[in-house]
Order: sequence, then structure tokens, then C-alpha cells
Amino acid sequence: MADAKFGQCLNFLLCVLLLLKAEGASIGITLVENAVAKGAVCLDGSPPAYHFDKGFGTGVNNWLVHIEGGAWCEDVNTCLSRKNTALGSSLKMDKEIGFSGVLSSKQASNPDFYNWNRIKVKYCDGASFTGDVEAVDPATGLYYRGARVFRAIIDDLLAKGMSNAQNAILSGCSAGGLASILHCDSFHSLLPKTTKVKCFADAGYFIHATDINGGQSIEAFFSDVVKLHASANTLPASCTSRMRPELCFFPQYVTQTMQTPMFIMNAAYDSWQIKNILVPTSADRNKQWSECRLNLKKCSASQLKTIQDFRLQFLNAIDAGVGKSPANGLFIHSCYAHCQIGTQLTWLSNKSVIVDKTTIGKAAGDWFYGRGPSRRIDCAYPCNPTCQNGSDTD
Repeated sequence: MADAKFGQCLNFLLCVLLLLKAEGASIGITLVENAVAKGAVCLDGSPPAYHFDKGFGTGVNNWLVHIEGGAWCEDVNTCLSRKNTALGSSLKMDKEIGFSGVLSSKQASNPDFYNWNRIKVKYCDGASFTGDVEAVDPATGLYYRGARVFRAIIDDLLAKGMSNAQNAILSGCSAGGLASILHCDSFHSLLPKTTKVKCFADAGYFIHATDINGGQSIEAFFSDVVKLHASANTLPASCTSRMRPELCFFPQYVTQTMQTPMFIMNAAYDSWQIKNILVPTSADRNKQWSECRLNLKKCSASQLKTIQDFRLQFLNAIDAGVGKSPANGLFIHSCYAHCQIGTQLTWLSNKSVIVDKTTIGKAAGDWFYGRGPSRRIDCAYPCNPTCQNGSDTD
């Protein structure tokens, strides 16, 4: 029995390795060494980093900059816990990674962006690249310099040819998806006026909502992040001039005044948001939601009603933010999921989530190139059978 299980595991690993090889598993890391002199460093003081696969053919002057996710650190202890990991130090990052999904170099897997210059920005600051604290606490050795890191990476890419971009996309997943929203207009401003620039957030539209007890858990959390990292001065001024800085960590307020077209790809039942905004563990002391918050199929009727109400809040937040501009695009499905554009299975395959007979990958391309409808909003859970194709868990 043990030998059989080992054989199954070995076969699985071989399949994974073959898939990574097919998708290009040897994209080396680039350290932006000259950023250190500018104070643009990760939490531990190491240089920022990214992975870069050069464009070719008709895509040689097109650029897709994708920011990875990884949540946030809201106090010294949580930042210290990241400091010596890949989420806080480029010294701990993988030297090579594979690109898949929106970053794939295979035409069949990624027909609209496969031959673009494709970059994966490593996330190492803990605040969606918004921090800018000059002082460094000698007791912790922590640097809160995310805003400088983002600018240093973009400057490095501009020097490597992005200054000649014909088309450019800033995208990201989760905390990186939020970063793609918060930095969208500033990214646009750094490129030539002739460049077609758009932004694409995957699972980054975190909404300003109360938890199951009516508490403001997520607002308090984002407030702590903003204060620790001194993000107030780097968040979009079009938002901070109207409301408290911590509220400008919520996309529904930032996107109201954005100038650059934005595509929002999100689950209406985003698994991270349900587990951390609607039902954080601090709000479920009696563990009544312990199963439901992990699997919608295990929710009671009353719990499912609360979940459905959360979906309506999410859709209202979308409408209040990006819904007013026809230039913006939407792909809002009804699966229990979080982050999907970086994985081939969910980006564009025969197992992808379908909304209005369209996959995420095709919908994003249609929006960018203006080929057809740019807004797709799914019906309510559990209406979509394609959610069973590997997309009903995060």
C-alpha cells in the first residue's frame, strides 16, 4: 500500500514538473540592486526583485506587470514573522519560477498576452507597496518602504524598454490585486502618453463591510496597516483628499476617481473575504461558522442567507466603484475562490469557470482589445456548475 501511494505521489510530481517545464519553469530572478541606495528595500533591507520573461514577435513592445499577493502585516510582530521569508526578503525568494495563466508564453494557453514582456513582481513589503517610513527601528531592523520599492521596480523596467511600450497592463492577485488598483493611475503616469494602459485586479477588490457581529474588523485591520507603514502619503490623493486614509485601502472608494480603465476579476463569494471580512475567527468564538466559512456547501439556511447578503454588498461596492465607467470591465463569478489568473487551470482551459459562455482569459482579452462585452456578472450560488471544475476552493 505504501509503495502504491508513493508511486501515485511520484507520478503526480512528475506531471507537475512536466507542466511547469511546458509553461517555462526557468524564469530567473532579477534583483534591483541599485534600489538599495535609494532606500527602496524589502522588510529586511534586501533589494526588491522580479521575474522577467521578455516579449517577442508582435508583443515585443507590450508589457504586462503582475504583482504577486500575500496578505499584509499590520503590526511589528506580524512584519517580523515575514521578515525572514520570501514575503519580506529577496534573499529567501526562489531563484527561478514558472510562469502560467496570464503570464504563460504559450499561445494556446494565453492567446492575447503570450508574447508580451511578462513580469512577476515579488511582494516583500507587507502593505501592497504603499509604505514609506524613513526611520528604521534598530531593535527590529524592519523597513517599511513599499512605495519606494514599487517605483524602483517600475523605473528599472522603464530603463529596460518599457519606456517604449505600445500597450501596458498592471495586474495583480489578492494583496497584489489591491496594489494594481492603488498604483494604477501612478503606473499610467510613468508611461508615454501614447501608451495604451489598463489595469487588471484579480481577487483584489476587498470591500468595506461589517462582520457577522456587526464589527468593523477589516477596517480596523487596514487602519493598523496604514498607520504602521505610513501609507497615508502614498495612497491615491484623489481618495485621501475625500476621506480617512485607511478607507482608501478599500477599492470601492479609490476606483470612484480613477482615470485609468480597470478590469475586476473577482468571486462574489471570495473565500479570503468570507473567512477574514465576513467571518473572522475573532467574530466566531462559538465556532458556529467553522465549517460554513470553509465550504459553502456546509452552511445552514440562515448562514447561507448571510453569505448571499454579503454577495449583494459586494455587487453594490463594485457598482459604487468601477460600475460607473463604461471603460471598466468585470468578470464576477459565483464560485468560492480566491486568485485565479495566475493558474492555467482557472485562467484558460477546459476546466475554467464560465460566465456567459466565456472564460476569465477570454473575457480579459475581450476587454483589453475591445472585442465585445466587457461586463459579466454571474447568477447567485450555487447556480454555476463550472465552479466544480477546481474553482470552488482557494
